[in-house]
Amino acid sequence: MGAFKRASIIIKAKIDKIMNNFEDPRETLDYSYHKQLELLQQVKRNIATVITARKRIELQKNKIEEEIKKLDKQAKDSLKADREDLARLAIERKKQDEITLADLSKQIDDAKKEEEKLVETEKKLSAKIETFRLEKEVIKAKYSSAEAEVRVKEAIGGISEEMADVGLAMERAREMTDEMVARSDALDEMGEIGVIDDMERDDIDRELRRARLTTEVDEELERLKKEVEDQ
Repeated sequence: MGAFKRASIIIKAKIDKIMNNFEDPRETLDYSYHKQLELLQQVKRNIATVITARKRIELQKNKIEEEIKKLDKQAKDSLKADREDLARLAIERKKQDEITLADLSKQIDDAKKEEEKLVETEKKLSAKIETFRLEKEVIKAKYSSAEAEVRVKEAIGGISEEMADVGLAMERAREMTDEMVARSDALDEMGEIGVIDDMERDDIDRELRRARLTTEVDEELERLKKEVEDQ
């Protein structure tokens, strides 16, 4: 599995995991974007690590190359001095260094290939993250717009409910007003036909009868008192 494929899987897994931890999708998107940037930084750090290692190997290779040149000169000088034994020893050391040099060259080539893969991964990941960022901002803008629209509609709905209550109150007020007007009109009509006057006369007659009864009771009480005193 390639490095870019692994990175994509990691990102998707992280996104799926965090989707259930936030109610606001804008926070989810921002969090996911932040994690992708962290992954991108990790890839860049890996590139830097590989480059540093390659540079270190190249320094070793340069030293070995200089050592090989030195040994080659020593071998020639030894032969000129009729010291074949020293020449042989220098050549043996040179051969060992050449083996080491070949190994270092292979390590450098491998490091360069790894660098190329990581750089390609970094480019693809950067492009993917930039695309995600643009889509993220579009989605966030749409969500914010939809959220604002919902709030406006909810507010309008609340106003509609309040207006409905006001409408009921107005209707009740109209009914009570109509009832009061009807009662006023009825009283006017009763006054015109003399019903109210008759009602008032009945009240006066009752009061007069009550007064006469009280007087009669008082007179009867006085009469009985005199009779009792005369006995």
